[in-house]
Amino acid sequence: MDLTPLLQQWCQELNKTISISSFLFSSLLLILLLIALNFFEGSRKLNLPPSPLRLPVIGHLHLLGRLPHQSFRNLSQAYGPILLLHLGRAPTLVVTSAEIAKEVMKTQDVTFSNRVQTRAAKSLAYGCRDLAFSPHGEYWRQLRKICVSQLLTLNRVQSFHSVREEEVAGFIEKIRGASLTGAPINLGEMLVGLSSSIISRCILGRKYEGEVNKKRFGELSRTAMEQMGEFCFLDFFPSLGWMDILTGFVKRLNDTSEGLDAFLDEFIEGHRSSKTTKNDQPDKECFIEILLQLQKEGTMAMDITEDSFKAILLDMFVGGTDTSSATMEWAMTELMKNPTKMKKAQEEVRRVVGKKSGVDQDNIDQMDYLKCVVKETLRLHPPVPFLIPRESTESTKLGSYDVRPKTRVFINVWAIQRDPSLWDRPEDFLPERFANNPIDFRGNDFQFLPFGAGRRGCPGISFGVTEVEHVLANLLYWFDWKLLGGADAKDLDMSEAYGIALHKKIYLQLVPAMHTLEFLN
Repeated sequence: MDLTPLLQQWCQELNKTISISSFLFSSLLLILLLIALNFFEGSRKLNLPPSPLRLPVIGHLHLLGRLPHQSFRNLSQAYGPILLLHLGRAPTLVVTSAEIAKEVMKTQDVTFSNRVQTRAAKSLAYGCRDLAFSPHGEYWRQLRKICVSQLLTLNRVQSFHSVREEEVAGFIEKIRGASLTGAPINLGEMLVGLSSSIISRCILGRKYEGEVNKKRFGELSRTAMEQMGEFCFLDFFPSLGWMDILTGFVKRLNDTSEGLDAFLDEFIEGHRSSKTTKNDQPDKECFIEILLQLQKEGTMAMDITEDSFKAILLDMFVGGTDTSSATMEWAMTELMKNPTKMKKAQEEVRRVVGKKSGVDQDNIDQMDYLKCVVKETLRLHPPVPFLIPRESTESTKLGSYDVRPKTRVFINVWAIQRDPSLWDRPEDFLPERFANNPIDFRGNDFQFLPFGAGRRGCPGISFGVTEVEHVLANLLYWFDWKLLGGADAKDLDMSEAYGIALHKKIYLQLVPAMHTLEFLN
């Protein structure tokens, strides 16, 4: 049998196959080359914000110090009000301009409506089921609706006045006891406990059981806020997430998360079990009652699951405790450092209250200088030094610069509120700057953003500010204050401890003395 024709046909088919494969390979190579050229050409044409020289792998992480908000400001002074940093694998814009902040939080609010979901947020906030970190979308909209229209309305805040008065009265009584012996008090620590008690009663409708539990929850809340700001490998180098286990960060997160979860479980279970008893009924206005009622009625478009339930409560607990206590501690610190401001604030409070047995809300509404003190404290010491980072959802422009999708954006509120082009003597504590000044902190004045702005702005402004004003008014009314050992006010420690909330590194300790209350007419 002659096999030659078959061999010839096979060779022809093989050549044909090789030719087709070569053509396909060449075509694929050409397509990839064109895509690469198009990518690099597109990158070359982008007008990206200025950026310092970066190191391989870590990018600009080495430029961040112990207090990132200060490091960001120093970099902005060198590179401009908007700069691009590469923090590991995370492209990050740092904004220190009120004008660009307005662009992010108002003009292009939707484009920058997402929040960066960090490992800490996922661990502590039930997989980011809370209001602060949940992605922008229908779930977030329903969650915000619950908070704004049900939990944090002005009427609701006012309905808790008796809670604030009772807790502050007990707080003042403890300080009065110390004043009788001339003993110093750890005011910073006590303010954390007070904030925890107030927020607990507003949420749960009842007090903590025991001082140990109250102190423990206050510590957990502050720890959670600090851990939100800690360095995490996974957030900057996804492939190195395992390093967080070696550093112990994952264990610390889990310990805090489990501690907070246990508290919430205990509160919720205690509340539900009280339904079966006639005694110890919780306040019908408390947050848990409202949420349970909404859950029962099914009137919300979203299903309030157990995790959603806890995530909402955790936002209220942690956010309402640490930010308020930190603001009050900074206010007292600044007043101690500025005795003339302290005297002026005390004279106003004592004049307005007069011969009444205590401070009430009507009195506080008349304390214009006290309100200026609170505003100036929020300017110098914003509760959150740079707002929880946002993330761009699509390509856009900020000013004249191009911004790629998935770019993180830090609004450095701390730096904007100390900008000498916006504020006279920006590093000085001058409450008078707000007298007869329409600038407010509710998100319309972008040089003053302690609570953010836009759809991601803090919904609990009225709740927090009302508490701060009430507590400060009482501290100023009832007591005169001295530093430990007669220390000079100029030497008062002003060190910051970094976390999501910016609080004093060292608690403020003072010696209280009951004021003689020589009423001014």
